[in-house]
Amino acid sequence: MAERRGARAAIAAVLGPDAGAFTELSSPEGPSVPDGPLGWEGYDAARARAAERTGERESVVCGTGRIGATEAVVISFEFGFLGGSLGERTGDRLEAAYRHARERRLPVVSLIATGGSRMQEGMRALLQLQRVARHAALTRTAGLAQLAVVRDPTTGGGWATLGAGADVVLALPGAQIGFAGSRVRPADADPYAYTAEAQLAAGQIDAVVGEEGLGALVGRWLALLTGGGAQVAGSGAGAAPPPDALGGARPAATGWDAVLAARSPERPRAAAYLDAYFDHREEIGGDRCGGKDPGMLCGFGRREGRTVAFAAQCGTATLPAGYRTAARLIRLAERLDIPVLTLVDTPGAANDARAERTGAGAAIADLFAAVATARVPVTTLLIGEGGSGGALALSAPDNTWATPDSYFSVIAPELATAILKRDPGHTRATADQLRLRPQDLVSLGVVRGIVPAGNGRENADGPTPGER
Repeated sequence: MAERRGARAAIAAVLGPDAGAFTELSSPEGPSVPDGPLGWEGYDAARARAAERTGERESVVCGTGRIGATEAVVISFEFGFLGGSLGERTGDRLEAAYRHARERRLPVVSLIATGGSRMQEGMRALLQLQRVARHAALTRTAGLAQLAVVRDPTTGGGWATLGAGADVVLALPGAQIGFAGSRVRPADADPYAYTAEAQLAAGQIDAVVGEEGLGALVGRWLALLTGGGAQVAGSGAGAAPPPDALGGARPAATGWDAVLAARSPERPRAAAYLDAYFDHREEIGGDRCGGKDPGMLCGFGRREGRTVAFAAQCGTATLPAGYRTAARLIRLAERLDIPVLTLVDTPGAANDARAERTGAGAAIADLFAAVATARVPVTTLLIGEGGSGGALALSAPDNTWATPDSYFSVIAPELATAILKRDPGHTRATADQLRLRPQDLVSLGVVRGIVPAGNGRENADGPTPGER
C-alpha cells in the first residue's frame, strides 16, 4: 500500500520548491443545513472532528501554482477528511476550480485520494459526479489539458470522473485504484486487479511513478501538453515533410529487395527515430478499454521548443489496443492544437481470434476516422513494412513520406502469391508486380517523396510537422 499523505503534502510534493507560491482559491459554500440534506444524525460532529484532525474545512484543497515552468490549477484531495469523499461543498470547490481554469486558460492537475461519494448526503452527494463531469467536459472542450495523479486510495466516482477521465493519468506505486472500494468488492476478487500496477498493465493509466520523481514528471507533461499551437489546419499537401531517415539505405532495385530491406533486423525501428528526432518525449500507455499494445508507441515529444504528438508502430502486428491508443492520441492532440507525426511499420493488423474478439475491425475503423477528420496537421513517415490496411490506418492522406528501406503493399507478396494460386517460387515476381518499392509509391502518388538519409536531427528539405 502506498503511503497516504495529506492534501497539502501532496501539493508540496508536486510543486516542489515553488510550493510556497501556491495560492488557494476562495471556497464558495452554500447555506449550511443541520446534519446535511438528509438530516444524518452526527454528520455535523463528524465534519467538525475531521476539520480538527486535518486542519481542513472540506475534502479538497484547490488553488493555483507553478509546476516546473507551467502555471496550473491544482486540486488536491484530503483523504483524512471523511475519506476524501465528495459532498455538495466539495462540488462547490471543484466547480470553482474548473471555472478558474477556463477563465485563466490554465491546465488542471488533480491529486486524487478519495473513497467516493459521501453517504451522509445521499443522492445529493452522488449528483456531484454529474457536476464534476460537466465541468471537466467544458474544460476539455475549451482545449485545456487535464492531468491526474492517482494516490492511495482512489475509488468510486472520484476515479470515474477526475481520474479515469483525465488526458494523462499517473499513479503512485501500490495505490489502490478502482471503481469498487475495498469494502464493496466481491469477496473472491483478486486484490491485485485494483492496484496501480495492474491498471497500468490493463492500459487504464499511463505511468506509475514514485513520489521523488513526481513533480519533475508532472512538470514535463504540462510543458508538453501546453506547448502545441499547430500553425496550419488539416493534413493536406501544404503540411510538412517528416524527419530525415536514419542510416544510409538506398531504394531497393527490386520489389523483393524492398521487402527484405524493410524486414531486416538491422534497420532502425521507431524508438530510434523518436529518440533522434525529439529533445525529450513522454508516452501515454493504453487504450482506456483494458488493452495495451507494446508495438505501438504513442505520446508527446519536444523538438526545438515545440510539442509534437507521435504514434509509432514498432514492426509487429498491431493489436486492436494499439489502434485505439493511436486514435486516443490523435484526438487529444487535436483538442490541444498539437501537430501529429506517425511512423508506419507493421506487417499488418493482428488477425488471430483474440484480435477479432477484442474488436480489430472497429478499432481500425476508428483510427481511420481519427486521421481523416483531424484538424491539426498529420505527417506520416513509412519507416519499414507497410502491410495493407493495418498500416494505412495510421497514414496521413496526401502527406505520407517513405524511407529508402521501406515498402507499402495492398497485401504481402507471399499472401498474394498464395491467393493467386501461384507456386511459391513466383513470390519475387509477384513483389515486382505489386509495385511496392518507395520509388514505385512515389510514381503511383501513394507517398509524397522518399526522405533522404540523415542523422534524424537535421531536415534541410522542410520544417517539422505542423509548419509550412
